[in-house]
Parts: sequence; C-alpha cells; structure tokens
Amino acid sequence: MRIAVLADIHSNLRALEAVLASIGSVDAVWQLGDVVGYGPDPDAVVARLREAGAVGVRGNHDAAAVGDLEIEDFNADARVAMEWTRASLGLEAQAYLADLPEILVPGGFDFTLAHGSPRDPIWEYLFNTREARENLAAFHTTYCLVGHTHVPLVLRQKRHMERLSAGPESRLELDGRRAFLNPGSVGQPRDGDPTASYMLLDTAAGQAIWQRVSYDIVATQTAMRDAGLPPRLARRLSFGQ
Repeated sequence: MRIAVLADIHSNLRALEAVLASIGSVDAVWQLGDVVGYGPDPDAVVARLREAGAVGVRGNHDAAAVGDLEIEDFNADARVAMEWTRASLGLEAQAYLADLPEILVPGGFDFTLAHGSPRDPIWEYLFNTREARENLAAFHTTYCLVGHTHVPLVLRQKRHMERLSAGPESRLELDGRRAFLNPGSVGQPRDGDPTASYMLLDTAAGQAIWQRVSYDIVATQTAMRDAGLPPRLARRLSFGQ
C-alpha cells in the first residue's frame, strides 16, 4: 500500500493542496495532528482532509481549538491565533476535531500514530535519542509516526538509539528496527526549508520516503494578514522557521 503521512498542517490550505496534488493516488492519508492553529483556513483544511478520507489524531492546537486544552502555556502569538481560530471554526470542523483520538493504530498496520509522543501525545516533543528511548515502552507496534516538532527526522533503535535527519527524497528502509518517524510540517516547517514537508509509506517496498513541495507562501501570508493574525507568524513562513 501507498500511504501519505501529513503533520502540522496548521490551517494552511495552500500548502495542503500542494501536498495532495503532489502525492497523486494513494491508498490512505494519515494525519498526525495540529490540523488547525496559526493559519487562515481552519474550516477549509478540515473539509479538504475529510474529502481526502484522512484519518489521524489530534494535536495540542486541535484540542485547544475545541476548548479541551487551555492556552495559557501558548506563546503570545499562538494565543492570539488560537483565539481567532476558536472564533472562526464552524460546527462541522469543531465536531471533526473533537472526535480525533490522541493515539491511533490503524487496523492491519504496524504503525502507531501520535502527535507528540506515545507517552504524552499532546505535549511532548521527540527531538533526541534519550526521549525516544524512554518512549519505546509506550507503544507496541514496530513504528511510531509523530509530528509536533515541525522537523523531519528519524529516531531509530540500534544497539543505541540513533537520530537521522530526513531531507527531500530521503529514504528509510523499514527493516524491523523500532523507530519514530516524523514527516515534518505541511503548513509551518521549522527546519530552515519553507517548502511543505510530508512522507510517503510504501508498505510493499518497505520504505518511507520524505518529500518537499513548493506552494504559494505569499498568498497564505496575505490571507493571514487580512485575517488579522500575528504578522510574525506570517513572516516566518518565508524562512521555514
């Protein structure tokens, strides 16, 4: 099977549309949370994911958008964006986000889906090998797909855990070693590359492949400014930070 894995779309419809056009025909779309937040198109992004038949999990911004998480710990710009998102979400989008689980193991697959980490799906950032090693006991499949950091990477079990960066066209053999795979961010990359990042799983070939695709960043920035969202959130899209 060919599966597209998306994370951290953050209400960026133009980035999502570019990714969906790039992936072409797939058997499934999995999303790893933070569907909304920061960007200007929360309702449209939810509608497009539903149209694509995406299944997945909730992130901290999704939980906050439907009132299941307080936003006092968000930074100032994120709080303003979340207040705008809460006021802008339609009822169908609210229901979709409210129904997302924190952890998902799609039936028949050896993958666990979480936003942050399997032991703390909403908040924990998996950046380093120590955190990855401590999370191995929190899930029971071979592979765990995570987002939240906005950085494409692999944390894989060998004799010791290893950390691997994942650039455009990076390929990882799914060789049975337990691993955390992060597809990077569709809507707000933070690895210095402003293009939208995603991952394809080819279960027949036993590979994970990372991809990047350009989108109309200026149009997204204009829509953010028109909506009154914080200017810094718009500017950072140009730099992938």
